[in-house]
Amino acid sequence: MARKLKTFQTSLGFYDLAIAAPSMKAALQAWGAGSNLFHQGVAKETEDPDVVAATMSKPGVVLKRPAGSNGRFAEQSDLPSDLGSGENRGRRTRDRPKQKRAAHKISEREARKAAADFEKERKRREAKRQREEAARERDRDRRERATAKAQTALDQAEREHDRKAAAIRADVEAVERRSRAENDRWQRERERLQAALRRARE
Repeated sequence: MARKLKTFQTSLGFYDLAIAAPSMKAALQAWGAGSNLFHQGVAKETEDPDVVAATMSKPGVVLKRPAGSNGRFAEQSDLPSDLGSGENRGRRTRDRPKQKRAAHKISEREARKAAADFEKERKRREAKRQREEAARERDRDRRERATAKAQTALDQAEREHDRKAAAIRADVEAVERRSRAENDRWQRERERLQAALRRARE
């Protein structure tokens, strides 16, 4: 049987966040929190009837509103309109105290539906996370294959270069040997011809 949902609320960055979830752990996972915000005192369970009604209408969905405001929680929210003026925001909040309203009563049928909707949303988020992870894995595989292909091409080109360079060095050494042999031959030939020239002049 699905667990009964509770409404949890916190503030992260520019937004107040709220969610209907079966546990604090489930709320933290949905918020993507990297630490236990409840232990840090920045998250809590709330019974505010407006917040409870909003979250129970979309169980498992993270709802938000501008941080520090008393506005309605929704899936999409504008940024706070008075960024950088926290002093004024605090004064407005104190000037407009919230009226106490009766706690939002949820029937057993509504609670069961909300719990089922939460589980459906949790599965949707998990499926999305798995799709994103699969896409990242495909990207990693593609990069690894491309890297391996490029490395193989580089290695082959380097081996081909080494082969050609070795052949050129061998050719150069052969030319140098022929050049030395020609110099030796010419030295002997010149000495013979010079000797013949000297004899002809005598």
